[in-house]
Amino acid sequence: MNDDVAVLCNLANVSRSGYYKWLLSTEQADKDTDEYLKIKEVFDKGKGKHGWRRIKMQLPEMNHKKIQRIVRKYGLITKVRRRNPYKAIMKKRMEHRTFPNKLERNFFQTIPRTVFCTDITYIPFHGRFAYLSVIKDIASGEVVAWSLSHGLEEALVLDTMRNMPRVSDDAMIHSDQGFHYTNPQYIEVVEGLGMIQSMSGKGNCIDNAPIESFFGHMKDELDYQSCASFEELRSQIDAYMQYYNCERKQWTRNKMTPVEYREHLLTVGSVGVGSRIVH
Repeated sequence: MNDDVAVLCNLANVSRSGYYKWLLSTEQADKDTDEYLKIKEVFDKGKGKHGWRRIKMQLPEMNHKKIQRIVRKYGLITKVRRRNPYKAIMKKRMEHRTFPNKLERNFFQTIPRTVFCTDITYIPFHGRFAYLSVIKDIASGEVVAWSLSHGLEEALVLDTMRNMPRVSDDAMIHSDQGFHYTNPQYIEVVEGLGMIQSMSGKGNCIDNAPIESFFGHMKDELDYQSCASFEELRSQIDAYMQYYNCERKQWTRNKMTPVEYREHLLTVGSVGVGSRIVH
C-alpha cells in the first residue's frame, strides 16, 4: 500500500506529507458535513445576520468552539450592518444650534461694546485664498477683532473671539447661520464671555448689513491681490484695520473715525439717547 502511495505521489508530483494532509482535511470535511448543514440552515434563516452566538442559541447541543470553527471554515461571514451616514449627519446637526434674530436690523446703536456683528469673507491672493474673520462694534463702527487663516476651520472664529476686548454685561453678537456660528465650541465661547447670540434669517445677508458693508469697503480699498505671500497679506490687513479704525473718517458718524466716534459716544453719555436692544 505504501508503495502504491509513493507511485501515485510521484505521478501527481506531490509529496507524501502533502497527500496525507489533503486526505486528513477531506476526512475532516466529511465529519463536519452534518454540523455544517445544521449551522447553514440557521445562518440562512437569519438572512446571513446571525453570528456564532445566535447560532449557538438555536443549536444548544453543539459545542460553541465547533460552531466557530465551522463558520470560519465555510465562510459563513455575518453581514455587519453599516452605519447609516444620514443618521450620523442628523446627529451632527442636532449638536449645532441656531438662535433667533434678536438684532432685527436695529443697526442704530449708541452704546459702544454692547452689540457686535461678525462674519467671514474670502480673500484671493497670488492664486490662492485666505479667509478673514471679523467682529465689528455696531455702535461705533470699530473693528474690534479679526483673524486671518489659510482655511475655514473652526479655529478661525474661535481665535477671533479670543481677540475681542472686554464687553459690557449681556452684550450681543450677531452672525449668520453658518456652520462656524452654530458650532458647540463657538456657542460655548460666546456663553463664557457672557454674551447673547443673535442670528440672521437663513440666506438673508441684509440682516447682517454692517459687516457686509465693511467687507465691501475693505475689498475696494485694500490692494490684497498684489500680495505675494500669506504673511504679506496679513501685514496689509493689519495695516488696513489700523487705518479703518483710526484714520478713515465716516460721514454717518459725525465725520469721525470709528475710534473717535466710540470716545464721543462714551463722552456724551449715550444711555437713554439711543435704542440699545433690550434682551
